[in-house]
Amino acid sequence: MKKVEEKDELRPEYDLKTLRVRRVGYERNGFGDLVRLDPDVMQVFPDAKAVNEALHALIAIARRSSFSAS
Repeated sequence: MKKVEEKDELRPEYDLKTLRVRRVGYERNGFGDLVRLDPDVMQVFPDAKAVNEALHALIAIARRSSFSAS
């Protein structure tokens, strides 16, 4: 079988040497920590916003209870 040479159609202004590929989704804002949730937790929280809201509420409850216990 003959080796077929392919023509490079990439424009010269595109430099793939500095290309960075995002690991998760197109809306990713940074390359911070990634937290993996258990499947049963993922069923309750549809997205990161819902998880963060629940955790913020839990933090507020914990702070209130620790102040009242002192």
